[in-house]
Amino acid sequence: MSKKPLILVTNDDGITAPGLRKLIEIMNEIGDVVVVAPNTPQSAKGHAITINSTLHCNKIRSSSGPQTEYSCSGTPADCVKLGVNELLEKKPDLCVSGINHGSNSSINVIYSGTMSAAIEAGIEGIPSIGFSLLDYRWNANFEHTKKYIRKITINVLENDLPKNIVLNVNIPRFNKKGIKGIKICRQANAHWIEEFDKRINPMGQKYYWLTGRFVNEDRGKDTDEWALEKGYISIVPIQFDLTAHHYIKNLNSWSFEI
Repeated sequence: MSKKPLILVTNDDGITAPGLRKLIEIMNEIGDVVVVAPNTPQSAKGHAITINSTLHCNKIRSSSGPQTEYSCSGTPADCVKLGVNELLEKKPDLCVSGINHGSNSSINVIYSGTMSAAIEAGIEGIPSIGFSLLDYRWNANFEHTKKYIRKITINVLENDLPKNIVLNVNIPRFNKKGIKGIKICRQANAHWIEEFDKRINPMGQKYYWLTGRFVNEDRGKDTDEWALEKGYISIVPIQFDLTAHHYIKNLNSWSFEI
């Protein structure tokens, strides 16, 4: 790389999240960093954007490095939209989102604010990566992720990505055995069985907590879930064209005459 790339950094856990601070630290070794991140946690927001209320975005000071930082009242997708179209003087060379506190493998990519931020950047034509660690704890150990995130990021900058492709990277939580390596995978066929914990508040009103359990029905050895279970980092190339192209021919055989 002949000059330092401009890197937009964002997340869904909020501007103070340890995962974001670690990602900023890594990106400062690679390029010029601008951070636009939510001012409060925005996990599981998916690709929500703010249209019925105002957005606030404040430039803040940080002692953690030379980066420029903005704290935004909106969703992760809002942060990318504001960053690209309003706050940055030019289009960034790369967008990285994370490091998320928790998994975004398999079907979780649909709900993920972390990945939706990366996808929004992809829609803007920016090479993008979402990074997630399989550890939901606020004080999770991110140190073992550093060399892998750096390597993946440099690969994207040097090799570029096709338009409409974003990388979903999931990293096993820290353990003494270490990470076995990196696997290029497909998204596992898995889902959540939803459950609601129903309770009564002191006023006698019902309220609910969403709970559930994750069910992986995919026994393939080429999936993100398999790789993570075996101690590998999974990289899944994802696209935001949701068309089921293989089914168009079937639909054309239906009769829609009224």
